[in-house]
Amino acid sequence: MKERKIKFVVPFPLSGEGLRNREEQLPKELIKPGFKVKFVPVRNSVYWLDSYYEGLLLDFFLFEEGIKAEEEGYDALCIDTVSDSGIQALRSRLKIPVVGPGVASMHFACMLGDKFSILTMWKKWNFVYIRELDEYKLWDRFASIRDVGESPDQVRLLKGKKPNIFNRLEQEGLKAVEEDGANVIILGSTTMHQAHKYLSERLPVPVLNPGLVAYKIAEMMVELRISQSKARYPSPQEPKDELVHAMVDGSLRIPWKPK
Repeated sequence: MKERKIKFVVPFPLSGEGLRNREEQLPKELIKPGFKVKFVPVRNSVYWLDSYYEGLLLDFFLFEEGIKAEEEGYDALCIDTVSDSGIQALRSRLKIPVVGPGVASMHFACMLGDKFSILTMWKKWNFVYIRELDEYKLWDRFASIRDVGESPDQVRLLKGKKPNIFNRLEQEGLKAVEEDGANVIILGSTTMHQAHKYLSERLPVPVLNPGLVAYKIAEMMVELRISQSKARYPSPQEPKDELVHAMVDGSLRIPWKPK
């Protein structure tokens, strides 16, 4: 049987520990035989994703790396951020399935309960979830956003946070269930996967690890030989991929990490 390959585009130019921490969100035993996954970092990026301004830039950097996937021989593409950055343009440019953790987790949550809450790290990410709730028309299935007031560590993820971070996430998750009426919890970032097992064992409702949900849906789409509708995401008549790559080439003199 031909090996099926899925590309995960990492939204930061990581290597070493940072890339390994991203790869750990997919337990090896949950990757089906016959599938191979590769996490590939973007060439440049923003750091915080704290605003629509940075959101636009991140869309572009993820798009630039993502458009290579079909030519590289991948069978599907996953975006490694709950912001689903670049997803609409990538679905237009590519014929292979393109899956985002945000859209995948929100719709999967609607299969498991009637109200979901997003449990996240940082209030400045809320604009991302608001944009997605508008885009995916899911406000009637939404309970709340709860956060613990922690800015991101894009390399160490939760390993770089205070020792009580898991407990604080648990407490906010309980509030989402008991006070806000959520019966499913979605982790608000793929950077939070290290807390998934802990929270799943302690919260009284399903807790979704968004990167894993996106990956399993990509697997299914490959097996079913189905992809996004080109009636909804028409292909460009004249792709200008060289222009996109040249623009990122020109950005590389500007470092992605804050000073």
